[in-house]
Amino acid sequence: MEPIKFKEQTLTYAENQPEYNPLPAHKDMFGRVTSCWKLTFRERIKILFTGKIWLILLSFNKPLTPSLLKVDYPFVANMEGESIIK
Repeated sequence: MEPIKFKEQTLTYAENQPEYNPLPAHKDMFGRVTSCWKLTFRERIKILFTGKIWLILLSFNKPLTPSLLKVDYPFVANMEGESIIK
């Protein structure tokens, strides 16, 4: 599974940090960060049979922020035509 670029992307985290993989993302005015991930064929088959996906968050021993996994497209256009999260 790897993060991929997408139309609504507004920034890339860790772009110049070789110790991390770059994370294309969309950040809105409320601080919500959305990224898009593409699964390999093997991962898709595995999920089909197990129905499981694991989420690992690096908290660095700080309070954990709320997280959400979705399969539905999360954006809608606002009155100005900008992409916002549903």
